[in-house]
Order: sequence, then structure tokens, then C-alpha cells
Amino acid sequence: MTDYKKKLEELILTVIREGGSDLHLGTGRVPAIRVSGELIFLAKQEAFTKEDSVSILDEVLSKEKIGKFMENQEADFSYDFRGEARLRGNAFFQKGLISIAFRLVPKVKTLAELHLPAILGDLARKKQGFFLVVGPVGSGKSTTLSAMVDLINNEQARNIVTIEDPIEHVYVPNKSIINQREVGIDTRDFHTALKSVFREDVNVIMVGEMRTPETIATAVTAAETGHLVFSTLHTNNASQTIDRIIDSFPGDQQDQIRTQLASSLLGIFSQRLIPRITGGLIPAYELLLNNNAVANLIREKLTHEIDVVIETGMESGMVDLNHSLLELVRAGEISIENAYQYSLNPKGLERMI
Repeated sequence: MTDYKKKLEELILTVIREGGSDLHLGTGRVPAIRVSGELIFLAKQEAFTKEDSVSILDEVLSKEKIGKFMENQEADFSYDFRGEARLRGNAFFQKGLISIAFRLVPKVKTLAELHLPAILGDLARKKQGFFLVVGPVGSGKSTTLSAMVDLINNEQARNIVTIEDPIEHVYVPNKSIINQREVGIDTRDFHTALKSVFREDVNVIMVGEMRTPETIATAVTAAETGHLVFSTLHTNNASQTIDRIIDSFPGDQQDQIRTQLASSLLGIFSQRLIPRITGGLIPAYELLLNNNAVANLIREKLTHEIDVVIETGMESGMVDLNHSLLELVRAGEISIENAYQYSLNPKGLERMI
């Protein structure tokens, strides 16, 4: 009889040993891992049977969650590996068969270790405001936020609450109180947990994801009323993020959220993880900082002009994605081909080169 806990742990060890980020399991195929962005099939492993998939599922989900999985046909979860590493996972069906994707959650690192700009530390030290980290799936958003939250934890006595689905990085409280709440286990949903922070004497709130207009509205109100609020969105850049937030509200509410956003926004950090020439990944990023000019553009419905403000705002600490890419090319970190591939304005990049 197969020991499925041992089997899963051996596969997770392979991911860690190879410096990988993800593990993919599915009925009818051999396990695969992702290393530096490339998918590698573990050819020496046997293809998973239906029994293998169900048994692994039993290892990672509680009976209650398995019931919900069968009903909803997908489930998010987190998995603790021997207290040494954490993985977040998603189980789903394809062609009526179970597949499971695991992502290794990196240990909480500092901004410097992540090759991120020191100005993010200055933003983490603010007393209040709304700060967003945006980018596609797998671009390191939650890792960046974890570094900012841990910087506060290590430097200041603050009451920090994180609302996540599932919990990813686990913090060791230092100078701060840190309460990590998992949606579906510790609270019903993001919006309910976010509303309750107003009665919990909280200083810093980290919301794993902005999924509904109600969550966004409550987060913005929290930022206006003396809280420091961090969150993420799956958007490409700062101007698109502001449009996405405003467009998620009905027409008659858009002016109000526009005004609130203009006054409470600290900044928007957009990032991509790019393959390094020497192996591994390194971030390229754009940083919008809210100032009078940006606030006016938000209020006056001129968000399309924000890109120009970022390009010309470097003296005040703003960072344009093309400049970030160009610096990585000049430092020998990434290839010029990858710089073009990840740029949102390749023609602009070409003019700079």
C-alpha cells in the first residue's frame, strides 16, 4: 500500500532541491515541476492513477473541504511541509479527472534580497494610505507584500491583520502583533473580515486580493480612516489598475470612489519576474506615487495621462517599466530580447536603447 504523505513529500522535496516554484499532479500523466519558468516532466515517476490523485487530495484537504470540492469542483488550500516550507494549492477537475497544482511559497525575504527598490520600505513605514501591488499571476505580488509587512513587523509596534485565501507567508511576530485570517476557515469572506477590522484596533491591513467592489470600497474607506492598507490586483500597470477599480463600481458610485482613491492612494507597484541570464528570475517594475498631479488626473478622469507622469516623475521616486528593464539589460541581468518581450511599450524601449 502506497504511503501518499511520503510520496507527496518526496515530490515537494524534488521541487525544493531543483529550486523550482510549482508542482503539477494529474490523473493520467507523470508529475511535472516548474523551474525558472520552464516546465519539466519527472520522467522517472509513474503516471498518476485516479486512486493516486484522490489519495493525495485526502492528504491536503480536510473532509469538509473535500465535500466542498466535490460540490464546487475546485478548491484553494495551503499545505505545511514539515514546518520547513509552505505551499499554496488549487485542486480542480479536467475531463472529469482530478488535477492539483502546488506553488511553493518562498520564505519571507527582505526587499533587498528580492532586488526590490528601497522606496517600498519608505511606503511601508507610512501611517495610513492605500498601496497596491499589481501584475499577472505568478509575478511575485504576494512575495513583495510579505517583505513590506515583515519590515513593519521588525521595525514598529503595530497591530497587523492579514486576510488571505489561503494564508501564504507565515510571519513570526517580532515588534508587532500579527493576526493572519484565512477566508473559509477564520472568516466567511474578504469583505466580512475587512469590515470587522474597524472594531479590532488595527494599524495595518493586508488584503490578499480585491475580488469585489464591496471589498475595494471598504479597503479604501479603511485607508481614509487612518489605516495602512495593502492589497493586490491582476492588472498590468498603474493606469489600468485605477480604471479597473473605478469600472468595477456602478456608474452612480464612480465619482465617489474616484474622489476617495485620489485622496487615499499611496502608490501602485506593478511588477514582472524576468528570466536572468545567470538563471533564476529577477523583478522589473513600474512605481506610481500619488501626488497632486496624479490625484488631479484620477479626479478629472484622465488616467490615460498617468503613464506620462510616471515617465517624467523619476526625480520624485517614480519608476517607469522601460527604465527598469533597461537598467537590468545594462547590468547584464537580462537579455535585450526578454526586455522587449516584457515591455508594455516596446517602441518606447527601442527609442531609449
